[in-house]
Amino acid sequence: MNDIFKPIALGRFNTPNRLVMAPMTRSRANVDGTPGELAAEYYAQRASLGLIVTEGTQPSEDGQGYLTTPGIYTNAHVAAWKQVTAAVHENGGRIFFQLMHAGRMSHPDNTPHHRQGVAPSAIAPGTPMFTAKGMQDIPVPRALTTEEVRQAVQDFRFAARRAIEAGADGVEIHAANGYLVQQFLAASANVRTDEYGGSNENRARFAIEVAKAIAEEIGADRTAIRLSPGITMWGIDEGVQGPDLYRHLVAELDKLGLVYLHIMHSGNEQLVADIRTLWHQALILNRPGRPRDQIGADIESGLAEMEAYGQMVLANPDFIDRLRADAQMNEADRDTFFGGTGMGYTDYPTL
Repeated sequence: MNDIFKPIALGRFNTPNRLVMAPMTRSRANVDGTPGELAAEYYAQRASLGLIVTEGTQPSEDGQGYLTTPGIYTNAHVAAWKQVTAAVHENGGRIFFQLMHAGRMSHPDNTPHHRQGVAPSAIAPGTPMFTAKGMQDIPVPRALTTEEVRQAVQDFRFAARRAIEAGADGVEIHAANGYLVQQFLAASANVRTDEYGGSNENRARFAIEVAKAIAEEIGADRTAIRLSPGITMWGIDEGVQGPDLYRHLVAELDKLGLVYLHIMHSGNEQLVADIRTLWHQALILNRPGRPRDQIGADIESGLAEMEAYGQMVLANPDFIDRLRADAQMNEADRDTFFGGTGMGYTDYPTL
């Protein structure tokens, strides 16, 4: 486990350890998309981790999917996020904003413009979503035109620039977990016949264009991406071509020199091993449900440079101290994951 406490160079800074706070939606932003009043305290409490990746943050009005998630595309967003990044930096931390366009995982009642969600194709995910009126079925999204796809790339670019203005150390593109970028990758969500659909090369095009645009805007050493190969949630099915699609995608992304690749591991060990071979920069691995006695195993084996943790960090702001002391961990309270007050957000006890 000692390897997890070794520093590592990551883009423009060095991290004091190799543990990452995984992005976690908390649904505590204000209705205008600015971070809630406790966000600075929440993130600053966890600044001892090697890197903080924020909750998914929408790059545009169309990018919002859930209630009270934060944005990073208006002046008000930038001003509010500056308080968060300042608090993290004052406590010695490093913070990347995760840029998340929800795509079809959206409901009109949850967005500022109340329009139909957008996606690669007009295919609903087949799942309900929480709204202010309770659980409702997600409606069929509107398929983006080719020009609108290109505009979405520019929305990501703009949001990345705004994130840097807000004090972020970098951004992580959310290309995982069934949201817009992964929707382009999945045969079950993308039946397009233009240059963004069909072949593996075409399905991967949107993700690559977003990464290129952001790297051009803020620098490859401040640009990262998260993938979840093979995940099957919310109607996502990448089909038998999925593994080869990811091998192509990772090889192309590797050429850009991005600062890190963040993989949510869904069990295909061979594919992750292949990705490790194809990827020549830092790799962060997130294995949901990893037991405590396996913390550091992927770093020790050389499969990853860093490991990401979600619920354990959520419930233990002093996660690093507890690992060093071999102390008992707090248990996460699932009832307070989304929305609400400081309960289950900023009130978890430290040693």
